Amino acid sequence: MSTVDEQIALLERGIVDCISHDELVKKLKKSEETGIPLRVKAGFDPTAPDLHLGHTVLLQKLKHFQDLGHDIYFLIGDFTGMIGDPTGKSETRKALTRDDVKRNAESYKEQVFKVLDPEKTKVVFNSDWLGKLDSFDMIRLASELTVARMLEREDFKVRFREGNPISIHEFMYPLIQGYDSVALEADVELGGTDQLFNLLMGRDLQRSRGQEPQVVLTLPLLEGLDGVNKMSKSLGNYIGVSESANDIYGKVLSASDELMFRYFDLLSDLGSDEIARLKTDMDAGTLHPKKIKQQLARELTARFHSEDAARQAEENFQKVFQKGGLPDDIPEVSITAEEDIWLPQLLVDLDMVKSTSDGRRMIKQNAVSLDGEKVKDMKAVVAPQGEVLVKVGKRRFCKVTFG
Repeated sequence: MSTVDEQIALLERGIVDCISHDELVKKLKKSEETGIPLRVKAGFDPTAPDLHLGHTVLLQKLKHFQDLGHDIYFLIGDFTGMIGDPTGKSETRKALTRDDVKRNAESYKEQVFKVLDPEKTKVVFNSDWLGKLDSFDMIRLASELTVARMLEREDFKVRFREGNPISIHEFMYPLIQGYDSVALEADVELGGTDQLFNLLMGRDLQRSRGQEPQVVLTLPLLEGLDGVNKMSKSLGNYIGVSESANDIYGKVLSASDELMFRYFDLLSDLGSDEIARLKTDMDAGTLHPKKIKQQLARELTARFHSEDAARQAEENFQKVFQKGGLPDDIPEVSITAEEDIWLPQLLVDLDMVKSTSDGRRMIKQNAVSLDGEKVKDMKAVVAPQGEVLVKVGKRRFCKVTFG
């Protein structure tokens, strides 16, 4: 069993804010004395069907608590998702439909268990308690926060100053998120640094209802592969949890040396001493950065797939990028067609791009080839005969047979 000091060292690794350290120590000591695990919560609004490594920064910290024997509440904000978190937004967010939320929530449940232990994780939906609040309860909740306090939030402050509209329901979001902590009687809540205002609201509401306020831990927003912007699907700088083993492995290897250690700190299961030793060896020239990056790529690929898949991805990478060969696991698709197929449409049909506009963009970037030849014409068509090897980007292959 880890001592409290050892637990603190692990739990505070990589965090930005701890409000407060003394309260966390006190809660951990009480848990140790009573044998009652802490109730640790993190909320995710199901605004999109896929998670990326930026989301797993929080999941990894939840896993640290889980490994120490504490109770983990993975909260899916199916109620708050229909409001839309205004954090960091310059305009009112489009609300999701119930069907959107339900579909995305199911996808989240599948993906989070690539990090957390499903047998030891409590998945909860905030509609279970928020959906039971009547109009009287909502008015009472709204009375606990002033407009002046809400305008202390930087994003609201900027929107108000610039004359951009702020809907009344957006003011409710921090209160409703804070109420989640009341409903769960949370001891600890985790969130990104951009969520600090909302997390502190949970402490305020718990105090007003006679509960011991939760400890708030914030974690940094993970930079994407460009090393500058927050990891985001819209910016194309992300590594998706549900991506193929080959894509995850290859994308991790594309990270810069500096970013590699950022990922080690926030995503790896290695201890701080081991990570520091790797950096020391790299700086001393006794260990090549590529070897360290391969270790990280194997670890993260295995986490979201398996050890065997990680080894295969490494072999494929070496075969394709170092020896000029082709991977062993190229998917094969048979297509029946009578007319020439516009290449961007073929890429969509093969699920190699999301849309024809995405396909045109990849062609424009010289990232599409047919039988090893780069395609530069966005109007290119493929004749429906024989076989053709399609490649998109550096890692996506497909062998198409026309019937």
